[in-house]
Amino acid sequence: MIWNTSRDSTQIPTKDGSLAVRVDGDPHKAPLLLCQRFRGTMDDWDPEFVARLSTARRVIRFDNLGIGESSGETPNTVRGMAEIVSALLDALEIDAADLLGWSLGGYVAQTVALAWPTRVRRLVIAGSGPGGPDGPPPHPRVAEIAGKPAPTKEDVRFLFFTESEAGSAAAAQHFDRIRFGKRPPVAVEAGRRQREAIVSWWKGDGAARAHLAELAMPVLVGNGIADVMVPAEHSFAIARNAPRAKLILYPDAGHAFLFQYAEDFSDEVLKFLSANENIEQVT
Repeated sequence: MIWNTSRDSTQIPTKDGSLAVRVDGDPHKAPLLLCQRFRGTMDDWDPEFVARLSTARRVIRFDNLGIGESSGETPNTVRGMAEIVSALLDALEIDAADLLGWSLGGYVAQTVALAWPTRVRRLVIAGSGPGGPDGPPPHPRVAEIAGKPAPTKEDVRFLFFTESEAGSAAAAQHFDRIRFGKRPPVAVEAGRRQREAIVSWWKGDGAARAHLAELAMPVLVGNGIADVMVPAEHSFAIARNAPRAKLILYPDAGHAFLFQYAEDFSDEVLKFLSANENIEQVT
């Protein structure tokens, strides 16, 4: 099946550079802002996942500074990336939005929710963690792959999917949908600065771990049970400490569980975002 999502980008000027933005879904629906992973661009969001979310939401994707179609210098701290999200909401004249952050985007989304809580209505954290030195480390191959100028398809398959028959099939379908390898990789310097931010986050610099109890909004946490990048124990830590959190773990799935189980997880996200709320009234 072909999943049609927007390829038309709008450039949003900021004081530090121009942000490339794409929007899917009814513009009158409540906004859902997607925060992307390490070395990910708008094109790396699986179109099936975006299309399913956009049936009930105004889904906003963007490239952070220095990534993909955006200009400027990539921030080298999670806090700096979160400040870009706040500036983007200002530019789009959105007072409050729902945030969905995947991986590094989950670090950013948590930081936005803690720093500007009135701007985050509901928070979805996928394949991510609260930072700090506690908990299990990633698989040893993760750092090796992250240090490469650009990962190969086999690298990404290892990072995102399991080696089972189901995992291999999901990887092949995902790579086909995002047209993997047909676009230039993220600039080496931008990736290096993102990696600096990730390393600092897991050392505890600006990490959310000690502040999870301050997340007053509803939180949905999801992960694959076999995530080699951000082990599922970190998702459990968020769900255990954020007072209004719900946790979903998917079997035989890794970091890209949200694309492997696109139909199920998008249904869970939309149900979570609309629970006991009139979403049409959100600015």
